[in-house]
Amino acid sequence: MNSRERVMRAMRRDGTPDRVPLQFDLSRPLLEAFSQKLDIPIGWQPNYYEDLKYRTSGNEIRIAMGSDCALVGGGVPAGYEPEQTDDGCIVNEFGMKMKMGIGWYDVVEGPLESCTTVAEVEDLPFPDPADPARYEDARRYVERYRGDHFTIGDVELTMFEMAWHMTGLQKFMTDMAFGEDYIEALIDRTMGWSIAIGKRLVGLGVDGIWTGDDFGAQNGMMISPDMWRKIFKPRMAEVFQEFRAVNPDVVVMYHCDGAIAPILPDLIEIGLDVLNPVQPGVPGHEPSELKAQFGSELSFWGAIDQQQLLPMGTPAEIDADVQAKIEALGPGGGYMVAPAHILQGDTPIENVEAFITAAKQHGAYA
Repeated sequence: MNSRERVMRAMRRDGTPDRVPLQFDLSRPLLEAFSQKLDIPIGWQPNYYEDLKYRTSGNEIRIAMGSDCALVGGGVPAGYEPEQTDDGCIVNEFGMKMKMGIGWYDVVEGPLESCTTVAEVEDLPFPDPADPARYEDARRYVERYRGDHFTIGDVELTMFEMAWHMTGLQKFMTDMAFGEDYIEALIDRTMGWSIAIGKRLVGLGVDGIWTGDDFGAQNGMMISPDMWRKIFKPRMAEVFQEFRAVNPDVVVMYHCDGAIAPILPDLIEIGLDVLNPVQPGVPGHEPSELKAQFGSELSFWGAIDQQQLLPMGTPAEIDADVQAKIEALGPGGGYMVAPAHILQGDTPIENVEAFITAAKQHGAYA
């Protein structure tokens, strides 16, 4: 059984594969460290959203380390370089000013921070998602790994996060709570962009399409479940439908950090196949309970703690946790073992390797 067959069987809950499939993402410091250790070039894939670059770059490295998946995304126009500012930031295609943090970019200023009207949203120039140059890297990697590895098209930051990055979080949340008209107009524009990018990735032949926004925090949702159902649920249903209109068999995957258990039945209702990341230690995400309640309708991807365990635990502790998560989520298929998020630069190399070893050792089905 090859990697693609392994992931496909597990994520479609079509019986058990030979072992639980494995996936992980590496931040820049870890990509650079493993690139040097394995003597494999990183193969950076420029992305329209800087933070997604770390998911879609380094496929050769991750696959050499044991990942069953290759990730691709929407790129940038030919010859494009972000604007460099005097204070060490960049300005991306959407007019977001971004500053490099510890391994990732933070949005420090958005183009709609003083927005009050729908007209201002409609007048904001958006880049062209139809530019063929955006998909050259994606096309190349899909063709390279098609059939052997499970290919994933990444369109995270689907609507909510991209929208509030343009206004600032406090303004967005306040104006959404007060029902300002421009909010839903902005969500529709960011959603439309993501649909356009995602449909082209699905058209290239990816096996799975990865959507999502972070609506969860450590102890609950950032907005009420009712507000999510009113504003975002019908739009996410449309996103899923648009992708399946291109390929009815594409595996629909949804990323949302934090405690989002109240809306899991809603996500299943609108057609979600795979939940990512199953964040450890948050209310409603106990693995065995999730499996018992939703495992017949939903597959799970993630569950290994990258906040405490992987950066600060011992290899023995990592081994025990991986075994426990596989025992809880793996029976009958429906699980891909992975960290709950991108592994950051404070994660020791030996702990990354301990995770991979444990996943392969404990993931085999009898």
